Amino acid sequence: MDVELLYGRGTIKVDLPRGVRPTIIEKHAMTPLDDPRGAIEQALDGLEIEAIGKRSACILVCDITRPVPNHLFLQPLIRRLLKGGVPADRITVLVATGLHRPNEGDELAELIGDPWVFETVTVANHFAERAEDHVDLGFTAKRRVPVKLDRRLVEADLKISTGLVEPHFMAGYSGGRKVIAPGVAHEDTIRTFHSSRFMADPLARNCNLEGNPLHEEQLAIVDLLGGALALNTVLDDKRRLAFVNFGEIKASHAEAVAFMRGYAEVRVPRRFKVVVTSSAGHPLDKTYYQTVKGMVGPLEILEPGGDLIIASACSEGLGSRHFAMAQKRLSELGPEGFWRSIEHKPFADIDEWQTQMQTKAMNAGRVRLVTDGLSPEELEIVAVEHSPSLEAALAQSLTDQRTDEVAIVPEGPYVVPVHG
Repeated sequence: MDVELLYGRGTIKVDLPRGVRPTIIEKHAMTPLDDPRGAIEQALDGLEIEAIGKRSACILVCDITRPVPNHLFLQPLIRRLLKGGVPADRITVLVATGLHRPNEGDELAELIGDPWVFETVTVANHFAERAEDHVDLGFTAKRRVPVKLDRRLVEADLKISTGLVEPHFMAGYSGGRKVIAPGVAHEDTIRTFHSSRFMADPLARNCNLEGNPLHEEQLAIVDLLGGALALNTVLDDKRRLAFVNFGEIKASHAEAVAFMRGYAEVRVPRRFKVVVTSSAGHPLDKTYYQTVKGMVGPLEILEPGGDLIIASACSEGLGSRHFAMAQKRLSELGPEGFWRSIEHKPFADIDEWQTQMQTKAMNAGRVRLVTDGLSPEELEIVAVEHSPSLEAALAQSLTDQRTDEVAIVPEGPYVVPVHG
């Protein structure tokens, strides 16, 4: 039996040895919309009326690491703003990079997906480290997070977040409020609620919003901003539009999450000694930084001390230099030493939080990475084992764990197996 995992812009085959019994864990069947463009137009009904009297608008879009169907909705969204009287030269599409690198050139064209958008309005990247680009809105009340947001969003008459709602290993679910913070927040904001005290909270986990400190602070930041609108999308396993809505950011995001829960959270009655997964393919597996999400996703069904095998193209290498530095420290200090080095920091180092989340997988069992995108020098500092192929990794893990059973999660972090 052959199984294919999402890998890069295609797939990678898992050749299962004879006699091995696989359990394939996929999203519940999701029906794509028959008329996605029509559904988007229907969702946007009334936006032109909302735009009347508004002199500016800022539309947030996720960066290249998310497969958001911007090509489907940006033009109809902008056309309704224009119809409502918002001047084209006062409409900005702002790429919510957080602390990721900017998206430029051909990559930006791929991200936006529609030349008309570039011809009609301003398209720009957010830069979290530019203090002058941000407005200081004070602090959240509960956890005293400093709130500094991109001026182009804060000063716009219409504030619109767009994005993809999917499981997120820290914030519960992506989309909505998360595109505002960390999406277009200053590094002080991001580094505070990505510090160890947030990341170590057991409620800051996949598919959980109740009591999740990141989610709660993100909602508080929306309140300090004065609210916003949001267009939320959900995609099936072939990246086809299955859900879209538009409205007040909190309510519309909650509705999208409720829809997604029924598909992404898959109950599995038992745990496994060997789990094989992916980083969900392009664009999420462009870097090892994003690969960590795939490591954390299936941990609930991994037997303590089991083997987790993850395939990720890592076509752009490790990620940022900051992340590489954190990985080197993890490799040198080990998971426990790394935790001790960060637990009292009020501000996390940039991209340190992803390495902290990686320690969850390392503490749960052994991680084996299959990739052709990292150099020998990079592989030396990732702090997990590297296998030359899925077949080699699987054969070794089945032998080490003395089992003939394996769980396979082809779509990586977009599916969250729940034990019970």
